[in-house]
Amino acid sequence: MSMNPGGLAQSPERVLYFVLLQIVAIIGSARAMGWLARKVGQPRSVGEIVAGLCLGPSLLGHLAPGLSVYVFGSASQLPLVIMSQIGLTLLMFQIGMGFDFSHLREAANGRAVVTIASGSIAPPFFLGVGLGFVSQPLLAPGIPIVPYSLFVGTALSITAVPILGRILVEYGLTRTRIGAVTISAAAINDVAGWLLLLAVTAFAETRFSADAMAWRLIALAVYLAVCFGVVRPVVRRALARLPWPEGPGLPPDVLAVTLLIVFLSGITTYEIGIFTIFGGFVMGVIVNDNAEFVTRFRQTVGDFVTVFFLPIFFTYAGLRTDLTGIDDATLWLWCGAITLVATVGKGAGAYVGARIGGLDATASGVVSILMNTRALMELIVINIGYSAGFISQIAYTLLVVMAIATTVVTGPVLRILLPRMGHTIPKGVDA
Repeated sequence: MSMNPGGLAQSPERVLYFVLLQIVAIIGSARAMGWLARKVGQPRSVGEIVAGLCLGPSLLGHLAPGLSVYVFGSASQLPLVIMSQIGLTLLMFQIGMGFDFSHLREAANGRAVVTIASGSIAPPFFLGVGLGFVSQPLLAPGIPIVPYSLFVGTALSITAVPILGRILVEYGLTRTRIGAVTISAAAINDVAGWLLLLAVTAFAETRFSADAMAWRLIALAVYLAVCFGVVRPVVRRALARLPWPEGPGLPPDVLAVTLLIVFLSGITTYEIGIFTIFGGFVMGVIVNDNAEFVTRFRQTVGDFVTVFFLPIFFTYAGLRTDLTGIDDATLWLWCGAITLVATVGKGAGAYVGARIGGLDATASGVVSILMNTRALMELIVINIGYSAGFISQIAYTLLVVMAIATTVVTGPVLRILLPRMGHTIPKGVDA
């Protein structure tokens, strides 16, 4: 096929050609870098993020700008964005299916979730706001100091539930008390983070309305009540009556209905004002106690989500980051300061929250390092801030580095702390 079929700049065939070319580059690079990351003790998702950085302006765009523009600049990247969001929604559904939340029926664990979530939101937010006020003259001149500082605080308070979920799978923590407590706290953290982001955005754009925020919270409460009070019992009864066929996988009709429910839930959370992916997570929680369904869903589409959709999501973020913009020692010092404040603020807050919640010192340390995993959820937040004009390009880049750094340290620290808890880290688990 010709590289410029018919000379039509945006013909469907030309767009398809470049989308396929981008997918080949992304999946190939992501698998290679993910394999390398696993070899050095990092989660595969870290390698996929690094692959994105390598394909973006930080490396390929710097060393071979013509090739970079040809592959990633010749057609709209909207198809990649949409595919990445679909993949993330399905990932969140799988993450919700994979956790044993029966631990949370114990009052002590429920209290731990609340104290950990609170401790991992408030301290990093207020420290981030303070850091924003101090750094604004250098990192964001010309941008109003209040919205910039509020966005920095919000970015520092986010936890990356998708990558956290993959890390918990890789380290065999999904069916443990600490895994259930941490993912639950992270989910609360992110819901609060998105609400905070909405409030900050509305304030920055002088559109804040206490009434609108109250209605959004009421709508969220109604949605959750319907999901767990109505949808869950109906789904449980339907799954219990299904005559499962011999062999692996879901029947096509069951898979179709599952996808419809997941996507309708995502549409609902979007309408409420909470990101679409949380609709997928809630539906996963609803079905996670049916082991037969969970196993068959993973057999049917689990590997496809992991191999196809997720590398697109994790790699795409790196395409928007240019590390060559950090070009002097002062900026690198600021980068270190942001990373330090982010790590100490969230880590210390989560640790204290875990201790108050009744976890011992080692388990609290594990929770602390897990809650410091920011990565792509952080990137979503700062992309919103950057698009709205409240974060500068250099501040965006420094926050990207912080997100990656706080995720990279997770694996090595877990390999030290988990054996002290008596937990055996599984070998060869790929998530």
